[in-house]
Amino acid sequence: MAKPLALTAIFFFKQTDAFTCFSPAHRTLIKGNGVDVRRKFPTSIFATTEERKEEIREDANEALASVGWAPPTSDEELSSDDPFVQNIEAGIQRDMGVSLDELLNPAKVVNLERDLYNLRLELARLTGKELDINTAQITSEECDGGGGGEEAETIRQKISKKENSLAIERRSVFRGWLKNIFLGQAVLSLGLSWVMVTNPGVLFGSFDWFQGYNLDTSIRVLGFWWWWLFIVPSLRSRRPSGFEKKALDIAFLGTPAISLLSPVVTKDTAIIWLANFAVVAGSYAFAYATDGDDSGSSGGQSQPGWLKFIYKSLDFGSGQERGARK
Repeated sequence: MAKPLALTAIFFFKQTDAFTCFSPAHRTLIKGNGVDVRRKFPTSIFATTEERKEEIREDANEALASVGWAPPTSDEELSSDDPFVQNIEAGIQRDMGVSLDELLNPAKVVNLERDLYNLRLELARLTGKELDINTAQITSEECDGGGGGEEAETIRQKISKKENSLAIERRSVFRGWLKNIFLGQAVLSLGLSWVMVTNPGVLFGSFDWFQGYNLDTSIRVLGFWWWWLFIVPSLRSRRPSGFEKKALDIAFLGTPAISLLSPVVTKDTAIIWLANFAVVAGSYAFAYATDGDDSGSSGGQSQPGWLKFIYKSLDFGSGQERGARK
């Protein structure tokens, strides 16, 4: 009786070998009379549900690694040279005709793409879908093997929601007219702030609250703070690059320092306003003179770590923190 059963088992495994592949992730030794069973027989014979899910993930990652594409499964930052970001850039160039940094929210686009990749991989594991193609460009339909229960349905809903958000963000381009609006806002703020520090009555003298609450000094102080609150941020909102970006980063750090320390030396708000103007102009001059000395305000090799951290913090939300811009 034992002999026919043994022959049946051997025939079964022989037949299964014809259509079942091996996975390096599951070549764990299970010794039986000195025989490595899992090396000899296919993985699917012994794998549990969780092992099968992990096998699918391993196969997908191996396919990506074979073409030099690193899966963004971790929360680590992605550089602009990362194949994942470059793949996003190529897709936007192909579909929209613009680069990634020309979108309104490049960082959000990268984050959505990362989330969708992870969700699609999760859906493939839940539905037992084999990913034997380059998952860098795989669609949600290609990751869905059907079924999967309530957990898979929740993943599908998340994917659908994020795909809708991504479609909107990909169409939201940072147009030239919007940059001009920010530039006009900076110029208007420049003129208004000068009037505020010199003669605020010209702007607010006709209002009863201006005289009743004696706001002359408060508005004069607000006038020189206008540099940090509106003028420099409006210029930075244009997303400049090169030396101008470096200059505005320096100015954004320098103007509040001047506004805080100058009243110790003088109470003349017009002089403090001019000191802020000098800081901004000096920032442009310094950035232009040192342009090319390092790889950028947030990545210069000669800069101390704390300064790099500050510059990097200033870029948060602009896209550069995810490698969307250099």
